[in-house]
Amino acid sequence: MVETIPQLFYAGLERGDPAALAHRVDGAWVPISHVELQARVERLALALEARGIRPGDRVGILSENRPEWAVADYACAASGIVSVPVYPTLNLPQTAHILRHSDARWILCSTADQLAKVLDLWPELPALEAAVLMSGDAPATPGRTLLRWDDLMAEGAALEARRPEVRTRAMAIRPGDLLTLIYTSGTTGDPKGTMLSHGNVTANVKHALGALEIRAGQRCLSILPLSHIFERMGGHYTMYHAGVSIHYGESLQTIGRDLLEVRPEVLLAVPRIFEKLYGKVREQVAAGGPVSQWVFHWVMVLGRRMAAHRYRDRPLPFLLNLGRILADLLVFGKVRSRLGGRLALAACGGAAIHPRILEFFWAAGIPLYEGYGLTETSPLLTISRKGDMVPGSVGRPILDRWEGLPFLKLAGDGEILCHGPNVMQGYWNDEAATRAVMDAEGYFHTGDIGEIDAAGHVRITDRKKEILCTSGGKNIAPQPLENALRADKYIEQAVVVGEGRNFISALVVPDFGVLRRWAAHKKLTFASDADLAALPEANAKIMARIERINARFSNYERIRKVALLDRELTPDSGLLTPSLKVRRRAVNEAFAARIDALYDPAP
Repeated sequence: MVETIPQLFYAGLERGDPAALAHRVDGAWVPISHVELQARVERLALALEARGIRPGDRVGILSENRPEWAVADYACAASGIVSVPVYPTLNLPQTAHILRHSDARWILCSTADQLAKVLDLWPELPALEAAVLMSGDAPATPGRTLLRWDDLMAEGAALEARRPEVRTRAMAIRPGDLLTLIYTSGTTGDPKGTMLSHGNVTANVKHALGALEIRAGQRCLSILPLSHIFERMGGHYTMYHAGVSIHYGESLQTIGRDLLEVRPEVLLAVPRIFEKLYGKVREQVAAGGPVSQWVFHWVMVLGRRMAAHRYRDRPLPFLLNLGRILADLLVFGKVRSRLGGRLALAACGGAAIHPRILEFFWAAGIPLYEGYGLTETSPLLTISRKGDMVPGSVGRPILDRWEGLPFLKLAGDGEILCHGPNVMQGYWNDEAATRAVMDAEGYFHTGDIGEIDAAGHVRITDRKKEILCTSGGKNIAPQPLENALRADKYIEQAVVVGEGRNFISALVVPDFGVLRRWAAHKKLTFASDADLAALPEANAKIMARIERINARFSNYERIRKVALLDRELTPDSGLLTPSLKVRRRAVNEAFAARIDALYDPAP
């Protein structure tokens, strides 16, 4: 039984495609075999040991997805070293907090730009001893130990005869040993270092493989950051252990090209990725004129009936199957082709996905499963399963009970609590924060409000800490409103505001492709997206769309005013976390003047 990451790694050597990993170099995909991956991992482990890094020491990984990330992670795991992944998109204060709080002795950097961050921060990091640059030449920096990745690997290669020792030591790692510190996204404050053990993560790998149909020899396109626990557990450990060949996409901007080149069977992503893919289809339809729009509407009406059967894994009735052939010819076949033509399984997590998006992909013949979890739970708590898809839910718990207690249960206020083998050991050097989320029974308090129906399907209704309280005392969950807004073709992003105010408003980033076409049809004059967003007519148009959505909500939940933003919220701006969740406090601070203007009593 696989109970540690080294056990998972060595068991995976015997499975699947000869290419364990692949990455794009000078326009071509370069594979790395399982044999070569094993050699690189063991050589790096020997080099780190020779340099004095010991079990329990913390080593940071500041890098985009690339083979060196995987090599570093497995080498640390095999040596008992605690890896500390750092999102490459974090700013200097956030990066400094993680490296300082974790007392990282070494840091492995992908590029000169990432190394430059570390060099700027080094005086603030008393525990830091050395930095390694994965690609390029390290600059001469007096008083600092800087190493090239290739040189470090050469040091390990010089110890080739000792490679079997790595496996022997790795097999002595225990399930309860600390594997990694993953710092939370920090949506409500400074990130906390989540302590995950080998056993925490491998328990999740086991249940992920039990729930999803993944086969050796398939290909997976890795597009989410490996620093994120969803990608690390699902797209890294699970895919490798299952014998799936992992292909690292270059960036979120190259997804379309990478899908066509890799032609993956498996894709893991956050809902935002699937929303963008759906949005591009809608944009093309809108640009095609009335006939194209009528055809798309007809196909989606048919697709809704097809999806209802596919959710339950039931064959399509004869007449509906005939319609499916025509729908494939007109729309869905083209959608599948744009995604590489072979996508057999997609899964998303990290935030809620609108049922309309799920319906679209299922209608197109692309099973899209939804799951739910947190960094503190390694992350998986629930997942949808084949034949048991219920849109609006995040599936059923991965376990029924653990150690004689329910795996999931609801507190009196609806908060979801978890007690299982995947629950973290606590927060690094923060006993007070650990006590705040762990109760006397050993249940972790997720901070999410939810419901569990009679069949065990879980619905997430909101984040406990993100509920807005108006000046009239009404508690309002922003997430359902935001999900409904983002499903509208005119709206790209939305953040609901109104804490302490007398009504609810929203900051909206329009889908400028759609809005520009509407403005051109109305013969409005504008020179840029910023000009368009400032037009009263554009504001009125978006507000009219929102009024349709308001009809689904109670009177006190309805959005009364809207402010249009002229650019997308991104992790680089500090307004989204690296996993694309809204940093509400940062958004409220960045747009304080715009928000105040919505509530200005002046006529």
